[in-house]
Amino acid sequence: MQNSPSASGDHALSADHCRSLRCLAETIIPASTEYGVPSAGDEAIFDDILRSLGRDADHVVAALQTLDTLSGGIFADLDPPHRNAVATRLRETGGDALMYLTRIILQCYYRDDRVMRSLEMEVRPPFPEGFEVEQGDWSLLEPVRARPKLFRDAP
Repeated sequence: MQNSPSASGDHALSADHCRSLRCLAETIIPASTEYGVPSAGDEAIFDDILRSLGRDADHVVAALQTLDTLSGGIFADLDPPHRNAVATRLRETGGDALMYLTRIILQCYYRDDRVMRSLEMEVRPPFPEGFEVEQGDWSLLEPVRARPKLFRDAP
């Protein structure tokens, strides 16, 4: 069984899990010719996903194991209509493990240069320059301000 290392090198996905993860990423975010963007299974984006697993690799493996269980085999071996049905079932039952997996996929997808350009964003890291954020309703912070102090004052 061939393994692909994650960013930390501490965790590895099996070759089947890598194939299934790529198929799931493509199911979650398919390519769009209308907007000229790749799917989340695109080579560069998928490599970033694998490098970004880090401390969440165990959650990703758990989600992929659930995906295989729901598939009755290996998710990547299903035809696209069956993949969509299984992915829908995973969304309903995936829990926290799926939340971690989805966060990684979305994070890697939306930091891809091609995707940022399609959103008419400047292709650069958010820091140190930052981005302009429209001012919101500061009264939404009142419940937080009203909470009792959670820390002690420094001497």
